[in-house]
Amino acid sequence: MIPSWLIIGVVTFVVAFALNQTLNSKDIRWFKHLTRPRWLTFEWAIPIIWTVVFICGAWSAYIVWEATQNWWLMGFYLLVEVAISIYTPVMCKTRSLKIGTIIGGTGFVLGLILAITVLPISGIAALLLLPYLLWSPVGTFVTWKMMQLNPMDA
Repeated sequence: MIPSWLIIGVVTFVVAFALNQTLNSKDIRWFKHLTRPRWLTFEWAIPIIWTVVFICGAWSAYIVWEATQNWWLMGFYLLVEVAISIYTPVMCKTRSLKIGTIIGGTGFVLGLILAITVLPISGIAALLLLPYLLWSPVGTFVTWKMMQLNPMDA
């Protein structure tokens, strides 16, 4: 039997990887040409931050699965991951920072609901969602600020 931690980890990786494979060089060029806030000096760390967020989310899902064997909760984790993972592809395909901001805000709300839902099951599982709940508003705020700096791409 395949261990549940391995299945959850593979699903987490495959979903994030697959959704970002829809990006092409024109999408990436569009995003790179956008003006960023001057205070955004930590852009180099964003891939590391997202790696931590996804690892913590998968670990949280594993804890909840082991405690409940609840497929609905796993579906909720998957929904949150899809909401997180579609941010860049959808924003770049539509060339709309406004849509990116909406997706970022929606992902945060879904993540918050998930954390509140799993808190009675496991405080540690809920705590492992904290990196996302802290980072998501920052990323959404950066996108919102970029809308102001790039009105033609809002």
